[in-house]
Amino acid sequence: MPILNVNCDECPVHRKSIFRGIDACDMLDLSLKKTCYFYRKGQMIFYEGKGALGIYCVNQGKIKIFKLGPEGKEQIIRVVLPGEVMGLRSVVSGRPYSASATALDDSVCCFISKRKFFQLTIKYPEISQRIMILLSQLLDGAENKITSLAQKSVRERLAETLLSLDEAFKSEKCNDGGIISLSREDLANLVGTATETVIRLLSEFKHDELVEIRGRKIKVLNKKELLKIGKAYYA
Repeated sequence: MPILNVNCDECPVHRKSIFRGIDACDMLDLSLKKTCYFYRKGQMIFYEGKGALGIYCVNQGKIKIFKLGPEGKEQIIRVVLPGEVMGLRSVVSGRPYSASATALDDSVCCFISKRKFFQLTIKYPEISQRIMILLSQLLDGAENKITSLAQKSVRERLAETLLSLDEAFKSEKCNDGGIISLSREDLANLVGTATETVIRLLSEFKHDELVEIRGRKIKVLNKKELLKIGKAYYA
């Protein structure tokens, strides 16, 4: 559902935008040309295989990017937070969206057309540099996920995923400063395992005082021990 456009200069996540630093006239034009949409929890934003008409900048909420297997099993690739961009790789490559996107919470996303996107990337080389960095980070993330799925146990992957989400949510100052709020099914689809397995392992982590669990909310208590279990590296 389209809503009143958020002024880019006044956006709370403007400092993270790939378009930060453009001149005032172009910033105003971007604010006028983009379209902001409100998505309710569970609402689809775009579908895998559909033509990529532009990119989405997340203003509020959390979005899951996922692919469906042959039997309809969902594999979550990543969770997108405020200030981050969706659809970038597809727009740059000129190919359809390679995955689907659904709102995990009530969310606001700003849609920027391909035409406007490329106008700004041509005019501002620093935007292209930021895009290259983002695409490189996405590639690193994909390679790490493939390695993790192939070489780590479910217990190790869950510990690694909890640490990654904890860091991401803390850096975005969302969910009360690092509290992970995901359904057990979504967490399982992010880890790449069955929901029942995640529930069992979370109970073990809670018993060992590695995490605190209240309903669907998870708080990391013992980062050091989770690092050992997940064999992961976080600052």
